[in-house]
Amino acid sequence: MFVFAAVLSVLLAVVGLAAGLPKALLKGSIPAQLQSPGGLSAPLVRFIGLAELAAAAGLLAGLFWQPIGVAAALGFAVVLVGAIRFHATSGDYANPETRGKALAPAILTIIAIAAAVTLALAS
Repeated sequence: MFVFAAVLSVLLAVVGLAAGLPKALLKGSIPAQLQSPGGLSAPLVRFIGLAELAAAAGLLAGLFWQPIGVAAALGFAVVLVGAIRFHATSGDYANPETRGKALAPAILTIIAIAAAVTLALAS
C-alpha cells in the first residue's frame, strides 16, 4: 500500500511544483490567463501558486511522516476543487477547445483523494 501511496504522492508533488511555480512567480501564460480581464487578481494567483508548492512539499514530506502527507493531499484537493469551480464559471467545460485542459483538475482531485486515503491506510 505504501508503494502506491508513494507513487501517487510523487506524481502529485511534480504536478504541484509544475503548476505552482509559474503562478507563485507570476510568470508564463497560465498566470496571465488567470489574470485576464474579469479573472483573478495577481495576489490570489500568487497565493494559489504558493498553496500548490506547499502541497508539493507536504506530499514529499508525507513519504516520511504520513499525517503531513494526508493533510497535503487533502489541501491540494481543496485547491483543485477551486480550479474546477473556476473552469465551470468560465465556461471551459462547455467549450470543446478548452474542455480537455479543464478536466485536468477533476482528474487530479481524484488522484489527490486517493493519495490521502492510501497514505492514511499505509500508516
